[in-house]
Amino acid sequence: MFKKILIANRGEIALRIIRTCKEMGIKTVAVFSTADRDSLHVRFADEAVCIGPPPSKQSYLSIPAIISAAEVTGADAIHPGYGFLSENAEFSRICEEHGIKFIGASAEMINSMGDKATAKDTMKKAGVPVIPGSDGLLDTVEEAIELAKKIKYPVIIKATAGGGGRGMRIIREESEFAKLWDDAKMEAAAAFGNDGMYMEKFVEEPRHIEIQVVGDKFGTVCHLSERDCSIQRRHQKLCEETPSPALTDDLRNRMGAAAVSGAAAIKYEGAGTIEFLVDKNGDFYFMEMNTRIQVEHPITEEVTDFDLIKEQIKVAAGIAISGQNYFPKLYALECRINAEDPSNGFRPSPGKITNLHLPGGHGVRIDSHVYSGYTIPPNYDSMIAKVIVSGQSREEVLLRMKRALQEFVIEGIKTTIPFHIKLMDDPGFQSGKFTTAFMDTFDLSNL
Repeated sequence: MFKKILIANRGEIALRIIRTCKEMGIKTVAVFSTADRDSLHVRFADEAVCIGPPPSKQSYLSIPAIISAAEVTGADAIHPGYGFLSENAEFSRICEEHGIKFIGASAEMINSMGDKATAKDTMKKAGVPVIPGSDGLLDTVEEAIELAKKIKYPVIIKATAGGGGRGMRIIREESEFAKLWDDAKMEAAAAFGNDGMYMEKFVEEPRHIEIQVVGDKFGTVCHLSERDCSIQRRHQKLCEETPSPALTDDLRNRMGAAAVSGAAAIKYEGAGTIEFLVDKNGDFYFMEMNTRIQVEHPITEEVTDFDLIKEQIKVAAGIAISGQNYFPKLYALECRINAEDPSNGFRPSPGKITNLHLPGGHGVRIDSHVYSGYTIPPNYDSMIAKVIVSGQSREEVLLRMKRALQEFVIEGIKTTIPFHIKLMDDPGFQSGKFTTAFMDTFDLSNL
């Protein structure tokens, strides 16, 4: 087992990893930018190293600074959390070259799944259902238009190196194709330095369902069932739940088996997710694979009594998994609390927290790095907490989440708490019959 792990991240996920390491008897090293000097992950790690100024490129994305911190402190492993360098193949490779274990996917695995066109082809060969579309990257707009005629509109063009909705456009008729194609390519080039595009049939009224998988170096892969991530705005998830109200036992079993086949096809090691779109007929299609831990991993932990961070660390240390598939024993829901003003287009609201009271009680878990007096820097993602609740039924979970949100007091900044409270009262959300288009018509007034 590792003796010391450096956490190449910040905020709640860094603190989450530190907690598990302490429970495993492993020493921890926090890295931080000057903007995060007063963050809790710095305070609770065994050691802390400043790696640069606030801009991410000069700190949390600086591979030389992070490797140097690991070498200076004698860390024998690095956990990247999510975001930042967690799916950076070059970082994974450099860690290996320096004799430091990267607690995540290998460079080969990241590359095979990071390029969406390659990932789709890999999954297709593994027998995983994929959305009809281009076999690879499209060279010209004329080629794309001809393919769109064959698979029929609406279609969606996507940046092969994309994420977060950037470099993505839905096209409903040929007359708008050329302009949207150019817009998507320019956005992708600016955001990712890669304007490669591929195309798929656009699945209307879908659910966004992801399957949690874990694999080890011995070729064993298992799944821990699904998470429903359909409540999202501009392709950014707002809350997640498990089990999904849209899945039958048969569909859950088939999607789990497909996810295991897909992960096994690349000999996947560690924790990851296979993401699917499920249409209104119950047909499902591979969308992408995330070769890292997810923001929403706690709801899986709550319904399966399974510590995913601990499992990541054990797999990275060469310990075999059981291969057992896990299914939800309870219901769980997570709301992402962001320092944003939902009544003003979810505009970021950094600043000093003047008063804070966290909710508690049976079935309530809070993952957060903030405290009263803490100043939220404007340099990073605006998520400041996750409220996770579990219970015996979906109805119980919705009521418990509303109660927890009403107890959550945070002053000095705007947050998304009022939005989530209103969401819990929404009949469409309560029915469980929503799709990824839910937020298109959600009333954000009176928050």
